[in-house]
Amino acid sequence: MLALTIAEIVAFTTTVLALAGCGYSLFVLWAARSFLNPEAPARADFHPPVTILKPVKGLDPAMDEAFASHCRQDYAGEYEILFGVSSLDDPAVAAIERLKAAFPERSIRVIECPEKLGPNGKLSNLVQMLPHARHDYFILNDSDISVGPKYLARMMAPMADARVGLVTAPYRGRSEASFGSRLEALGISTDFFPGVLVARYIERGIRFGLGSTLAFSRLALVSAGGFEPLVTQLADDYELGARIAAAGFRVHLSHEVVETSVPRYKFAEFAAHQLRWARTVRASRPGGYFGLIVTYGLAWATLNVIASAASPVSLALFSLVFLTRMGMALGVGVGILGDRQVMRYLWMLWPRDVIALGLWAWGYASDTVVWRGESFRLRKGELVSESAAKRASESAGR
Repeated sequence: MLALTIAEIVAFTTTVLALAGCGYSLFVLWAARSFLNPEAPARADFHPPVTILKPVKGLDPAMDEAFASHCRQDYAGEYEILFGVSSLDDPAVAAIERLKAAFPERSIRVIECPEKLGPNGKLSNLVQMLPHARHDYFILNDSDISVGPKYLARMMAPMADARVGLVTAPYRGRSEASFGSRLEALGISTDFFPGVLVARYIERGIRFGLGSTLAFSRLALVSAGGFEPLVTQLADDYELGARIAAAGFRVHLSHEVVETSVPRYKFAEFAAHQLRWARTVRASRPGGYFGLIVTYGLAWATLNVIASAASPVSLALFSLVFLTRMGMALGVGVGILGDRQVMRYLWMLWPRDVIALGLWAWGYASDTVVWRGESFRLRKGELVSESAAKRASESAGR
């Protein structure tokens, strides 16, 4: 009798959560409709000088082509590209030299950034790169980001309005031939970006940045406190956008879509990367992280089928959730991001959502993350090394 009662409780709970997931998928499509409303015409004559900041470490997949895409810009203004490396022995320097040889007409410089100012090496590099920048408008993105020829012009256009302090961009993932890589790329287009659209709709604007692109002015950066306070942050892209918004500027989500190259993850590497992302989100937006519980409708519907012994009602519920989840994946992944891989790997949504629910729950198990081979604990979004956290705990216990 007790087992039956537990089964009934599980069936009821998963029914509610599966229906919530169905509603979430429909809400994403509504938020996507809002995002697709035509943007206000931008000033065609606004093309200020720009410095592209690219801190790099090691080699990434398709790095050469990603670098080259930044040199093929159809931009009326002047721009330079600064690469920051912690050592001139870094293998990325050879790729940059090839780039300079292929595009001699472009202003490309390598800045050595030997100081380690905090656990976030990327931000350590940026602090040391900034004094070398010649211009007062910046674009910051990762070394694996590939862009179209109008990218620079479209990132700068919204900043003709002085109230806009930061422009950020949607992105899709280009996967490699591994299960983990395909799962991650699929998640970017059908899970991560739908969440961004919902946040934009609910909050009536976006108040954070995406690492795919951060375009900002020197004034906005200074008003937000500069790069220095971010050297201890893991979610530095999110934080920079949040701090610029807190300084009174608007953050604009562009319609220009860029592409990131997803490494050939083994499944364990995929899980570790997703877990780090989950705990980063939990530290940055704890309420939003808990709210993700309603985004796993397909997983909840699966558990409902199991708890209900595959009753006709549970199968009908699964079918409903499946159809709305597919509609959301196609509407956002293909319709907005132009990610054709979504159609090819649509069948992977079911295992991907089930795995994602497990990783979401596991995200609450600890505040430890592994980043660049080192273990850290997250304290209000800040990275604290395991050894430092242990010493602090021992001192508090004395």
